[in-house]
Amino acid sequence: MIEVSNISFKYAGQKSLVFDDFSLRLEENNIYGLLGKNGTGKSTLLYLVSGLLRPVSGSVSCDGMATCKRTPELLRDIFLVTEEFEMPAIRLSDYVRLYSPFYPQFSDEILQGCLSDFDLPADVSLGELSMGQRKKAYIAFAMATNTKYLLMDEPTNGLDIPSKSQFRKVIARHMTEERTVVISTHQVHDVEQMLDHIVMLDKRSVLLNASMQEIQNQYTFAYRTPQQMDDAVLYAEPTLQGNAVISRRREGDAETQVNLELLFNYKTQNK
Repeated sequence: MIEVSNISFKYAGQKSLVFDDFSLRLEENNIYGLLGKNGTGKSTLLYLVSGLLRPVSGSVSCDGMATCKRTPELLRDIFLVTEEFEMPAIRLSDYVRLYSPFYPQFSDEILQGCLSDFDLPADVSLGELSMGQRKKAYIAFAMATNTKYLLMDEPTNGLDIPSKSQFRKVIARHMTEERTVVISTHQVHDVEQMLDHIVMLDKRSVLLNASMQEIQNQYTFAYRTPQQMDDAVLYAEPTLQGNAVISRRREGDAETQVNLELLFNYKTQNK
């Protein structure tokens, strides 16, 4: 379990706090979507959980271990996929040989499976890959570490449309009951069908913390004509298909697929 308890945090040289008395708990066996406008602290939160940043006050822990201490016992169970990254211009096999020993549960079988899902050869020269291909190799290595906590910051940025579908396949195939995945993203349509739980951040606070099932139980998402609008409608946006609408789910209403972009706009405009 990841537990963030009453933390305050600000970057050196800045007056404003990114977090102030902020708390959050993330349970295992979930894929979390971490959403928020620019500057609300999504990436900062991932860096705090990974121990690369430490709070001014309060605590961040994984399974009871303070992340700021960055102990070997903790680090072998956390992998952070950063939005911007560098990989040395060496063969992937050499990269694996150098870095896999840090992760006792590293699986060559998972690595090869992910590479196959991403249509990458079993061994490639990282320096010859495009940016999108390097990102796929990086994600494949991250999955193969088999860590209990996998943190991903904008993982679909730089991926083309087929690769985004491959990414969803890779995550779904290698999700286990022991694993917790946290995906920070603006590209909600890339991941909304694979998420179990949504956390929305807004100005140092949690705007929404709910499972996808809880959201589906509370709301319906649909397209309506102007004549179909009624008092159950909470929020609407005009589209070419008609009004995209969030409504209160009433008894007898069918469960609908969550439209995360619409939900995000509704929540940020109606706090």
